[in-house]
Parts: sequence; structure tokens; C-alpha cells
Amino acid sequence: MDLQLANRTALVTGSHRGTGLIIAQALLDEGATVLLHGLQAHQAENAVAQLGAGIAISGDITTDEGANAVSEQCANHCVDILVNNYGAADPGSWSKSSSDDWVSAYQKNVLTTLRMVQCFLPNMKTRSWGRIINLGTVGSTRPNSRMPAYYASKGALATMTVSLAKEVAASGVRVNLVSPGLILTPEVEQAYLAKGQREGWGDTWEQIEPHVARDIPIGRIARREEVAALVVFLCGHLADAIHGQNIRIDGGAVDIVS
Repeated sequence: MDLQLANRTALVTGSHRGTGLIIAQALLDEGATVLLHGLQAHQAENAVAQLGAGIAISGDITTDEGANAVSEQCANHCVDILVNNYGAADPGSWSKSSSDDWVSAYQKNVLTTLRMVQCFLPNMKTRSWGRIINLGTVGSTRPNSRMPAYYASKGALATMTVSLAKEVAASGVRVNLVSPGLILTPEVEQAYLAKGQREGWGDTWEQIEPHVARDIPIGRIARREEVAALVVFLCGHLADAIHGQNIRIDGGAVDIVS
């Protein structure tokens, strides 16, 4: 399947590690030029070295100054695709999280996206083509009682994605939200391996995963590569009619229609 990304340039925020790194690799595999971003220069440089391709871009996008620094480093690149992957799920609770914790959650999960959109959307509209993919969570639809600031901020991200989609209607720019459930990362695997061994579920991931995924209809956790594949598809020309959507990738865990 040719997604026609060979002449496109993508910026993936927070792509120095985790799911963002896998998304960057998937875009590189499709022939796109990829700007790999880290909050600090060494993070982005290490990511480029790890993938053996890409262009290192750095800046703390939780601040206006850092976002401007990213924009300046991208000045010589025509950013067609913006993947707002950066975000953070800091621990917290209703009883212990302060108002500063809530502000921090919004800085990391909402305003980082706002800053990047304001940096790169004008040129996309001028060229009448662009893709903006925001990374959310199924928790914006079905939040837990824990980490309320995180889920509230991701809920705001979902709302602003729909608003932005309306703003750019008929401009040639497509905007969507990808909302994963639990993703199999090395950190998730190690945490559940430890829990599974304590609970007597087994000693290997193959033995433990069915217990972890007992409430997931497909019986397993989504892989980072599957999330990346969805993101990359939405960047391509075949997804031109997909706009303003919250697309969940959670193995069917959230069983609602809307």
C-alpha cells in the first residue's frame, strides 16, 4: 500500500522514546522525512542515532520559548505532517493533586499541542495540505478515578481536536485524534510481569498477558507498532476523508458507539 508520503515531512513530538519513536520509524519506513523531537538536544540526537535516520529537533514545548525554538529549527523544512505525540501521565489523585499539578498536566497534554499547531498550521493552510494527528487516550472517554488531572487534560485534547477540525474544514488539512488503551511498552511489560509473578499468574509475558487483558475483548494489549500503523495511515492520501475523528485502538475495551 503506497501512502504517498515519500515527499512529505513529518514532525513527531516526543519521538525520542516510547511510542513516538515507533511512530517516527513507521513514517521513515514509508519514505517520509522525519524530524525527531526531544525536550533536550541529546534526546533527539540519540533517537536519530538509534534509528539511523531522521533529523534531530529539540526544545521544551511545555514553554513558549521552547516551542519557538522548535519552530526556528524547522524553518528550513516544510512540515506537512504534525504528530502531537508528546504528553505525560503523572501520578495523582483527587485528594493529593494540587492546582499546580493540574496546571502542569494541561501544560504537558494540552498547551504543547496548541503551541505546535499555532507554529505549523498556517503554512499547511497556505499549501492546502496537511495532517495533524493528536495522541490521546481512551481515558478521555472513560476516565479512572486516579490521575484526574491527566484524564481531564486528555479530555480537553479530544475537545480541541474537534474544534480544530472545524476550524480547518475545506482547507485541505485533516485533523484527527488517535486514542490508545493500554499499550505494551517495556515499562508496562515489566510492571505486569512483576505483578503477575506476585499473583501467581505465571513467569512469562505469554502466561501473564491474558490476566492483564481479561477485560479486553481481543484478549491482549495493543502493540506500539499497531498504534504507529494507524497514525501513519491517517497521514496518507487514502485517509483524506477521515477528519475530526477520535479513533480508539484499545482491542474493543471501550464498547460505546459515539
